[in-house]
Amino acid sequence: MKTLNLATYTSIKIGPVVDVQIITEPLHVEHFIIGGGNNLLVSSNPPKLAMLGKVFDFLHIKNSLLHIGGATPSGKILSYAKKHNIKNFELMQKLPGTLGGMIKMNAGLKEWEIFNHLIAIKTEYGWIEKKDIEFGYRHTNINGTIYEASFEIQNGFDNSLLEMFKNFRDNQPKLPSAGSCFKNPPNNFAGKLIDEAGLKGFKVGNMAFCETHANFLVNLGDGTFEEAMELIELAKKRVYETSGINLYLEIQVIKS
Repeated sequence: MKTLNLATYTSIKIGPVVDVQIITEPLHVEHFIIGGGNNLLVSSNPPKLAMLGKVFDFLHIKNSLLHIGGATPSGKILSYAKKHNIKNFELMQKLPGTLGGMIKMNAGLKEWEIFNHLIAIKTEYGWIEKKDIEFGYRHTNINGTIYEASFEIQNGFDNSLLEMFKNFRDNQPKLPSAGSCFKNPPNNFAGKLIDEAGLKGFKVGNMAFCETHANFLVNLGDGTFEEAMELIELAKKRVYETSGINLYLEIQVIKS
C-alpha cells in the first residue's frame, strides 16, 4: 500500500490523499488502476485505487520483439528507442503517462497511435494478440490490467519526426491539465466546437477552458473536481445546442 496525494500526483492537480494498492504480480484487480495520473480527474470520494509496482517498469528485446512493462513511463520508452535506434516510438515525445494507460485508451497523435505497431498484450488472462482486440480512436475493449506488451522492431529512429512531435500542439497550455478533455468527433475538432460555443477561456471558479486551446481544461490554482465537472457538463450542453454534436470525454472521470 502507498499513500498518494492526488492533488500533486495527477497532472490536473486535483484529488484527495488516498491509499493505493501496489500490484507486484499479474492478478485480477477490482481496484481502478491509476497509472501515471495524466488523464485523470478524480473526485474527493474515489473508488479503491491501485497502481502497478516497479516490477512492471522494464524494456527488453526477446525473440526479435520489444517487450515493455505496463508501468514503464513514456519518457523511458523514448530514451530506449533512441539509444537502440528503434523507430515508431517518436510519438512518446508528446504522450505523457505509462504504457498500460496509453494502450488502454489507444493514445496517439493524429494518425500515429500506440496500436500501430503493437503485437500483443499480457493481462491476468495471459497473452492477447492485437487481432483479438477491438480498438479504434481513443478506444479499446481491453478487459483486465495490461502488465506487458510486445511491439515489432524496426530500425531507424527518426529525429525529424521527433522534432515534429516536439513542436506538435505548441499551443498546449503550461497550466495543469489532464490533456485533451474531449475526443475529437468524426471530421471535426472538439476545441473548435468549444470555441464556437463561446467557451474558450470560460471559467468556473479556478477551472477554465484554455484560452490558447479550448479542448484543454486547465487548473488555474486550487481548482476543484466540482468546478471541472460543471465546465464539462456546460461544454457538452452548449456544443450540442450550437452544433448538434455530442462530445465524449477523453479524460477519465473517477468517482464512486
